[in-house]
Amino acid sequence: MNNHFKTYLKASGFLLLAFYFQSDLNAQVLKSLSGANSPQDDQNPVWVGDNVLLFSRAFHPENLGGITDPGDIWMTKKNEDGIWEEAIHRADLSTDGYDFALGLEDPLTLLVYHKGSGRNGMYQYSKFGKDWNFLRQVNFEGLETLQGQLLGRVANGGKLIFLSGKGKESYGNEDLYVSEKTGVIDWSEPVNLGSSINTKGQEMSPFYHPQSQKLYFSSNMHQGAEGKDIFIAKKTGEGWKDWSKPVKWNQISSRGSEVSVTFINENEIVWSSTMNSDGFADLMTFETIVPLEIPDEFSTAPPAISPPKESISQALPKSTQPESINPIYPKTAIGKAEIQLSQLEKLEKAQVIEPKESPVSWLVIDGKNKKQLDFDLQFFNSSEQVLIPNKDSIFVSTLVSSGINEIKVSAEGFFPKSLRLNELKTSDKTVVLLTKLEPGSILLLENVNFKRGTSELEGIDTEKSLTELALFLVNNPTVKIRINGHTDSVGDPGLNKGLSLERAGSVRDFLVEKGVEFENLRISGWGGTRPIASNATESGRSKNRRVELEVIQ
Repeated sequence: MNNHFKTYLKASGFLLLAFYFQSDLNAQVLKSLSGANSPQDDQNPVWVGDNVLLFSRAFHPENLGGITDPGDIWMTKKNEDGIWEEAIHRADLSTDGYDFALGLEDPLTLLVYHKGSGRNGMYQYSKFGKDWNFLRQVNFEGLETLQGQLLGRVANGGKLIFLSGKGKESYGNEDLYVSEKTGVIDWSEPVNLGSSINTKGQEMSPFYHPQSQKLYFSSNMHQGAEGKDIFIAKKTGEGWKDWSKPVKWNQISSRGSEVSVTFINENEIVWSSTMNSDGFADLMTFETIVPLEIPDEFSTAPPAISPPKESISQALPKSTQPESINPIYPKTAIGKAEIQLSQLEKLEKAQVIEPKESPVSWLVIDGKNKKQLDFDLQFFNSSEQVLIPNKDSIFVSTLVSSGINEIKVSAEGFFPKSLRLNELKTSDKTVVLLTKLEPGSILLLENVNFKRGTSELEGIDTEKSLTELALFLVNNPTVKIRINGHTDSVGDPGLNKGLSLERAGSVRDFLVEKGVEFENLRISGWGGTRPIASNATESGRSKNRRVELEVIQ
């Protein structure tokens, strides 16, 4: 099942997340974080002072990218009674891509990572009252080379950033890295923390406590790991590869997955956890403040080793695996064992098998009811439709070689939707949300553009999109549509309302020219009175400048 839609299954197991651990002194009751949690995926809590906790929430309908958005930034506050208040969406810190906060670089500067919506990298936001204003992108050499699920935190008064991601020096999947601040907006290339910390599995979400020199992180490959658990290692030398052997933090570890510890103060922590490795995470804390049983004795880690070369196969051929070799990492670890050092030379000589291309997998959904739909596909090159018979065995390489640049997804009783090749997923399902043709449904005209400050339609994509819409409405002659024009809130409200009405009129005129009955089309102009995103950011304002169709009959 696609993770985007496990959202709606998580709530059924929500109460399972209140579980108990026994200590010698008293019961330590864990609970989800009051109003901060949702049926969606809530992770990466970051404490920024003033009783404010920021975190990332994925696949929520209010995210800027809707339920397929992999992570927007949300905020919760702890009130005077110690209750975490209902979470608030921070659209001013988010895009329709993947976003997470790393923490404060200084008391007025927040670092945020964005991937999508034209912003890719690390950015500074400046605090002004209760709002965060976009400031600038920082220079972060080598950040773009880190893949996988990036998570991280600012440390040491804004002088260090610890990150997890899969890079060219990784030992396996996500590894832990550190970067040091070298200028006002300059950061050094991330350095891998070495084999004492990183394994062939996943190491994620580092939190570094500079006073104790302890590193808290999540791993599924160290001794005793069940799913992902929190481990602690202590810095033992001057270099960033000098660490003790990691110790599991039993006090907060369960059979599920624990990720992203953050300290509210010396006695209080918040982290994310799920009791089911296939489920979504909640933010967790202790019901009452209890003594934190943080390990304080650490043993020396084995000598550091270099990561395997990228050309090395991920697993030994059976014929080269001696039964007598003991794994470097324990049998209790969840995941694939580390490549045996004694076999590295043989592996370097082994033939590297290129991964086989997988066909595109589709998940077409009713955008309102979230039900899976039967659907049809049509394929187009720049000028005409191309016949490709089997929609269950479509490869991107085949589409490229056939000159395909657009795919139309349609289902009976729904508005069709067109996709470009770069919107197809190769490692996951391609999720398509369709809008039902029923009264009350609203369809955003994504590819309709106007010349700046005018109601004049602009661009080939605009003409193409409206032509396809006109054909669909001609084939559905009983449908009546209201065309709603919207602007952002910048400028004179009266002028904005007039401009939005004129733009709606331009769309109607085009559709009528293409054969749609005039009586089936009504228009309205709302100016900036109905925003769908924050007007505090350019990204939000661009979303508010839009034209929508509303089905009225």
